[in-house]
Amino acid sequence: MSIEETTPRTAGTTAGESGGTDMQGAAAADAGRKDGGKGTESAPGARGGSGKDRLNPVRELSRTMILSVLRDKGTIFFLLIFPILFLLLFGTLFKSDGTAHIKVAQVGPVKVLDSLTAGQRGQLAKAATVTKVSNEKSALAKVRKGDYDALVEQHGGTVVLRYSAADSVKGASARATLNAVLEQANLAATGTPPTYTLEASQVEDESVKPIQYLTPGLMGWAIASSAVFSTALTLVTLRRKKILQRMRLSPIRAWEVVAARISMTMLMALTQTALFLAVATLPYFGLRLTGDWWLVIPLVMCGTLALMSLGLLIGSLTRTEESAGGLAQLLVLPMSFLSGSFFSLDNAPGWVQAVSYMMPLRYLVKGSEAVLSRGGGLSDALPTMGGMLAFTAVVTALTLRFFRWNEK
Repeated sequence: MSIEETTPRTAGTTAGESGGTDMQGAAAADAGRKDGGKGTESAPGARGGSGKDRLNPVRELSRTMILSVLRDKGTIFFLLIFPILFLLLFGTLFKSDGTAHIKVAQVGPVKVLDSLTAGQRGQLAKAATVTKVSNEKSALAKVRKGDYDALVEQHGGTVVLRYSAADSVKGASARATLNAVLEQANLAATGTPPTYTLEASQVEDESVKPIQYLTPGLMGWAIASSAVFSTALTLVTLRRKKILQRMRLSPIRAWEVVAARISMTMLMALTQTALFLAVATLPYFGLRLTGDWWLVIPLVMCGTLALMSLGLLIGSLTRTEESAGGLAQLLVLPMSFLSGSFFSLDNAPGWVQAVSYMMPLRYLVKGSEAVLSRGGGLSDALPTMGGMLAFTAVVTALTLRFFRWNEK
């Protein structure tokens, strides 16, 4: 059999022929390797062909994978439209957070609060959590960021209350709560000038709004679902249908197949990112991007690699699509909750926050939040990206230990 006859046979087996053609294609591919590429200049798929004639496998495979996704309306819905519906739903529900309980920082001695009886403190605790701090500047910065809802201090007979303008409900709650305490303190002085007066003012609006953590959180969940599920299920399907085995025998190199898959998944992740930002920055939701918001692009790329490595590990450990999907679900859903994708972890128990530090999705979510809406820059993004790339390297090395070309 001539080289010209073996080349199309090899391409045919790579495209998915079955039965006896598998062995013929394997023999043809092996013959091509032994021949060293002689006389194959006219064969565009042969390894020994010239770079000018040989098609770019990464580009062609990427194009094929992308077209297969675009032709599947169900995949488009669940990977692109469904996550956006979650953002629309949660963004609308939590657009105005009406939580009544407030967190107040007490700077120095405040006689009107320090003199409360045990019963009065119990009543106050139902509406507010008062934390004593010593540094006014640091406490005020935390009010701006939303860590505290208000700051209270006393200068002579004047009690000074400073609160964030971001949440009118909590601001009103802080004023009403402190006014009630002052009225009790002034009750004994009826008929005389009030012993204590309240001076309230707003601070700059730098507190965290729901859309600021909903956008990076739900975006991270969407990227994780796409990267982990699609990678794991694709790997299992290719192995079960013996396509991996055929690719191994074909002129296509293994790294070219992996590069094509990464390119397709990266394109999907960046498309998801663009859609989330387009919706969240609408005036109705009001997400305001900070100056270095573009750093979310490399963050998403590094996060996608980390999450894809988990998908490859799952695909290497499982044998059927059902078991791969189940294991992926068992991993992605808890990881999404424990990484702050659906709600902020600021008030979560300590053990929950400790567990979240072991999950790559946390770093994607927190890194994206920092650069999108909290003024973060390279100093915030670079360590996060480095950590996700290190995670990718470790999991990929573990995947190589369990990877199989066939079902044996």
